[in-house]
Formats: sequence, C-alpha cells, structure tokens
Amino acid sequence: MTLILAAHGTRKPAGVAMIGDLAARVGELLGRRVQVAFVDVLGPTPGEVLSQADPGRPAVVVPAFLSRGYHVRTDLPTHVVASGHPKVIVTPALGPGGEIARIVGGRLAQSGWRPGDSVVLGAAGTSDAGARTDLHVTATTLSALVGSRVRLGFAATGEVDEAVAAARRDDARRVVVASYLLADGLFQQRLQACGADLVSQPLGPHPGLARLIANRLRRGLAPAATLHASCRPSRRRAQGPLGLPNSAAHSAWSARRADSRGA
Repeated sequence: MTLILAAHGTRKPAGVAMIGDLAARVGELLGRRVQVAFVDVLGPTPGEVLSQADPGRPAVVVPAFLSRGYHVRTDLPTHVVASGHPKVIVTPALGPGGEIARIVGGRLAQSGWRPGDSVVLGAAGTSDAGARTDLHVTATTLSALVGSRVRLGFAATGEVDEAVAAARRDDARRVVVASYLLADGLFQQRLQACGADLVSQPLGPHPGLARLIANRLRRGLAPAATLHASCRPSRRRAQGPLGLPNSAAHSAWSARRADSRGA
C-alpha cells in the first residue's frame, strides 16, 4: 500500500522540512511509511511518486490543503491520471470541517486568546470561488467555537490588515488573528505584521493535524483494500463499470471521485 501526503510546495527549506516532519509523524501514528509529494514549485510530484509505486497495490493520497481550490480539484487529479497508476484513492482535503476548526481553536487558545476577543481567520488567499466558500465555512465553524463572529482575511492581498482595522473600528478590546496556514513563511510574517494584538502559530506542528491526516488515510485504506481484492487477476480479464479494463476504469473513476468531492 502506498500512502502519499500531497502538499503545494515551497522554496523555503523550513516549509519543506515541516511537510516532511508532518508525514513522518503521520507515519508513526499509522505504523506505515508516508511519502511526500508536491503539486507545484518543486518535486517529486504526485504523478512521479505514483508512477514509481507498485501498480499492483493500491495508493491513498491525502491533499495537504486547507480548502478545495484549483490544486485540489484540478492539479491533483491530473497528476493521478497522468501517473497511469490503476488503483488510487484520493481523500478529501483537510478543510473545511469540524476537525480542522478545532485545531485552529486550539492554536488560538495557545496564543493567549480570551473570550470577548475579536477574531480574524488569516488565510493565504485565493481567487478560486470554491476555495473562498470553504474558507468562509471554516470562519463560521470557528465562530461557533469561540462564541463570536470571526472575520476572514487574506495575507496575500492585505485583506487581513483590513479585517483587523474593521475590528478596531467596532471597538474590539483585543484583536487576535487565527493563522490558517500550515507552515511558517512569508504569509505568516504578514499575519504577524497586520496590527493584531496576538497571532496564533501555523497549524502544521499541531499534534491534531497529524491525527487528522492519519484518520483521512485510515478511511482511504478500507476502500483501497476492497479495491485491491476486487482487482485480483482471474482467468477472465476483469472489466470496470464502463466496460473498460479495471485499470483504465479506475483511473477515470479516481479523477471523477476526487473532483466531485473537491479532493
């Protein structure tokens, strides 16, 4: 069984190291090796890792993304199909959801947040409509956890500064930015410089994130095992639901499944 954590990619060595460390912690929880791939900036790509994997054994890929943007919906499925691997399960992205919102809330508490503080969810930024919807869902979920409205701001465009200023105009006692980033880097630095009283740390090193990814992989392992059993060779060449050999049918199915789930 091949397990892959697929991240965006960064030129910053610390960011690359964080993803590697995260994969190692997930591997410890599962008792299995978890490989790392990157959809942009550097390699190996998911397609390269999958093309070198045993095609006779299923592979499970977890997108290390906090929303279902272009890289999750388009880039990752493209890599899967291009790899030619016949048995790939792509899990949902890490957000939105209650699990990731609770991790953000845990980071907030560690930063010194107190009830009554005004909170801004500080994300990297995106022009993708689906991803923006996911980020608003996360802000709403976090609002339920902290008991007050959570604004959304993007580090890439300066919107997080505007959100902090808006909270000040509303006579907020203190403004706290909840980092919705996986790793330290340029965007985390922009959050630190946005004028908030407190900024929480990135999510990558939080123990809950490794558990979330491990749970994604466990859920993917069950259908992968079923797929492996169903694809064992027989005297008659097995066919998929489209009348194609199982390998071709499943490659197409993997891409459609990933796109439909936003994963």
